[in-house]
Amino acid sequence: MKNIGFIGTGVMGASMVRNLLKNGFNVSVYNRTKAKAEALKDDGAVVCDSIKECVKDKDAVITIIGYPKDIEEVYFSEYGILANVTQKSYLIDMTTSSPKLAEKIYEKAKEKGLQALDAPVSGGDIGAKNATLAIMVGGDKDAFDACRPLFEAMGKNIVHEGKAGAGQHVKMANQIVVAANTLGVCEAISYTKAMGIDPEIMLKTIETGAAASWQVSNNGPKMCKEDFAPGFFIKHFVKDMKIALDECRDKGIRLPVLEEVCAMYVDMENSSQGDLGTQAIIKKYSK
Repeated sequence: MKNIGFIGTGVMGASMVRNLLKNGFNVSVYNRTKAKAEALKDDGAVVCDSIKECVKDKDAVITIIGYPKDIEEVYFSEYGILANVTQKSYLIDMTTSSPKLAEKIYEKAKEKGLQALDAPVSGGDIGAKNATLAIMVGGDKDAFDACRPLFEAMGKNIVHEGKAGAGQHVKMANQIVVAANTLGVCEAISYTKAMGIDPEIMLKTIETGAAASWQVSNNGPKMCKEDFAPGFFIKHFVKDMKIALDECRDKGIRLPVLEEVCAMYVDMENSSQGDLGTQAIIKKYSK
């Protein structure tokens, strides 16, 4: 496991590539916006002009891109991964995407004698930079074991969740908790402001108690400073929540908190705020 093709070098992907390089992997990169791939050249990455070039003769191919429609194109088009892999590579999709699509990739890969894993991540841009991502993996256990050195270069909490699609289902559960936590932080900040208490002091107080969470410690201070730069885009969070709600409808269950939070974020996306970070939801509480 030495030669890696990596497709998608955005906010998360670029840092993940750098950590793979630091751990001795040879990484070839491709991005539709070539400048984002070129930025990794000084780190030692080989910049490719096409998916075909990026996946040629690779031990593993990793993708972390935007939306399920992008994954469909990257994996299944005539110029995509499945049509152009030249050896028995492991295919690892680290995008947060549809569990059903993960199952489809797994089955189509299997038809070609390949092994595919769905391995979405949590931890945001900070986790990607610090190689502390939580990585939730679905697929065959032997493929997971073979790819573990790759995951260990990018994350800390690495768990085989079960069969194909299981990684995506666990990531949906993660996003459901994030949705509720984010709104809870907003309401705690709004409450303390109304009571004349410094919300930053409040956050430092509660971050080691029963209310402790990543949102409290990381996005809470950004909310207080009105720092809405994206560690994770609103538009991508909306995509995730809609996938989770689609899965809920398929199973005949309702998650009212998720529905409410999703509606609030959809409203922000519809008002041209989709490129802000998810912490910008605090704006919904501003007078």
